[in-house]
Amino acid sequence: MAGPVAPNSFAAPNTGSTLGLNNGVNKTSVALSTNILILVNGTAVGAVQSISVNEQRAIKFISEVGTDGYIDSSPSGSTTIGGSCTRIRFDRLRIAEAFGRGFIHVRSQVYPFDIVILDKQKRDQASQISTVIKNVWIKSINTDYSQNDWIISDRMDWEAETIYSILNNGNSPVAVGGERGIKHWGAGPNGAGTILMGDNGNANNIEQLVDTGSGGRRGSLDAAGLIDIGDSGILF
Repeated sequence: MAGPVAPNSFAAPNTGSTLGLNNGVNKTSVALSTNILILVNGTAVGAVQSISVNEQRAIKFISEVGTDGYIDSSPSGSTTIGGSCTRIRFDRLRIAEAFGRGFIHVRSQVYPFDIVILDKQKRDQASQISTVIKNVWIKSINTDYSQNDWIISDRMDWEAETIYSILNNGNSPVAVGGERGIKHWGAGPNGAGTILMGDNGNANNIEQLVDTGSGGRRGSLDAAGLIDIGDSGILF
């Protein structure tokens, strides 16, 4: 027989982090790597030990004569996307072959490919997340042969042009508040604000448009009205 359920035990008292379902049933809310599939051309890449994705851009801080401190700041370059993948040499596939390419050496690549990372944490396929790493170029391949560990592993470092994520129900943005439905500041799905009608009157905000790669967007700072944010409306 199941024991009694403590009242209000479905959320942590200070942070609201989920501890269980509202009906008291236990729940696992942490994201697990066992729910992740790495796909190239719709085929899962097996024997992957780790994959990392790094996104970064330079930020410029503006100072002036007569002021002790910065008066403004802004990104000063496009975002760079890169990462690495370590894979056990398995099924007689070297790492470039496992990623759907017909070569094994870096110098042989003549055109880029896409990597899709599928997050299957949700049972509902429409709520699963696909992250597309677009136009990937292999930067380096390193192979380890070791006498104290006979298993051969390949490491591939790469760079890509852009990255975006969508829910599998279409082109819906991923950032819609998670399991708790936390609203974000601004317009768009699950947003708390309104939008400036300057970007073609689109119902989504600029941050979500870029996040989903909508219309081929690869950045947000080319949107009209950046200087008006917080004045006559909310652009994001």
